[in-house]
Amino acid sequence: GKPTLYGSLTRRGLSNEGVPDIAASEGFVVGEVTKKSILISCPHENVSTKFLAPYTTFSRIHQKSITCLDISSGGGLGVSTSTDGTMKIWQAANGEIRRLLEGHVYDVNCCRFFPSGLVVLSGGMDAQLKIWSAEDASCVVTFKGHKGGILDTAIVERGRNVLSCSRDGTARLWDCGKSACLGVIADCGSPVNGIAVGTADNSLNLGTPEKVPSEREVGTEGKILLLAREDKKLQGVGLQSRQPVFLFVGSDAFNCCTFLSSTYILAGTQDGNIYQLDVRNTNTPIQVIHRSGAPVLSLLPYRDGFIASQGN
Repeated sequence: GKPTLYGSLTRRGLSNEGVPDIAASEGFVVGEVTKKSILISCPHENVSTKFLAPYTTFSRIHQKSITCLDISSGGGLGVSTSTDGTMKIWQAANGEIRRLLEGHVYDVNCCRFFPSGLVVLSGGMDAQLKIWSAEDASCVVTFKGHKGGILDTAIVERGRNVLSCSRDGTARLWDCGKSACLGVIADCGSPVNGIAVGTADNSLNLGTPEKVPSEREVGTEGKILLLAREDKKLQGVGLQSRQPVFLFVGSDAFNCCTFLSSTYILAGTQDGNIYQLDVRNTNTPIQVIHRSGAPVLSLLPYRDGFIASQGN
């Protein structure tokens, strides 16, 4: 690539409204400045970045780095896991801890709310998947079957079925009502770092199941499961058919993936690439976004675009 351009910002003073007056060094331009944001551009490279300050910081929920976080559908509660070994539910408004979810052995890797916002799904290094009541912190279901740590989860529609992926190279579908495994959706022979489930475009051939699906499978028809794999592959599998739909090879291990729509998907790699693909034709990416070489750790659709987090 090109040599990195370096610059600096200097604060010259403060306006009467409390907004800083900031100047940029040669090659950079300061755009809009508010108390909570600053827009910096580099005209020569035709790039700009808006830096946002957090409006709230919760520093007392965890003692060490946070590995996963989710907010309930109503926005009232947060759930998070940390390398301090804890998983906690807290109030999103003020960070007040409401519940401590205890029961996994070793670290918890991932956590998310069910659409109801009353129940939490978690996956741990102990190869167990657990369902918790957000109201009283009780563990209501434990799923066992994976042979390695669980790295990500997904919820099918309202949550009668859930999905998990693991270091053991498999993605599994589970029946919450009977706490049973409904099947191995994919067996990759390589750790599956992230998954996402979405409704597939009508024109996409998802394949036909080899045997009649169990009546305990709810909402799997017409869905595609994305698998972000450690072996540099992004795979699409028909959720009900268990048949491969596409396989895309990237520049490095895939860490995460998400749907932007029924046709467009995103996936992030360990070497900092974000691939946007059309599921109807994954031969060539629509675009590859590269802001830095730091690993892309999570992706989230937001308004007309997306939010990405990187390990820098």
